[in-house]
Amino acid sequence: MSKETLYRVRFIGQGSLYEVYARDVYQGEMYGFIVLEGLVFNENTKLVVDPSEEKLKHEFEGVTQTIIPMHAVIRIDEVEKRGTAKIVDLGDNVTKFPSPVYTPGGDS
Repeated sequence: MSKETLYRVRFIGQGSLYEVYARDVYQGEMYGFIVLEGLVFNENTKLVVDPSEEKLKHEFEGVTQTIIPMHAVIRIDEVEKRGTAKIVDLGDNVTKFPSPVYTPGGDS
């Protein structure tokens, strides 16, 4: 019996830390991008529903493949079982990357 590979991917997007689970992760055809396919979410077999995971499930509803910039990825782990997918708000304490070196109209 073969076991399907499962990856936990953590990345930053829209001021939040995303933690999602995917069946396939690979470098995209566009240089500098990572492709996630086969996103895995809880099937709501429990009575307790995690609102963070429900928000992710709704955001990625109908998505077959998502492409994220390589510099937004924090970590990719191959895992044995799925944990809870979640979104964590980072607040205003995170500097967005990349930021322009030259800002037009700035002081000289």
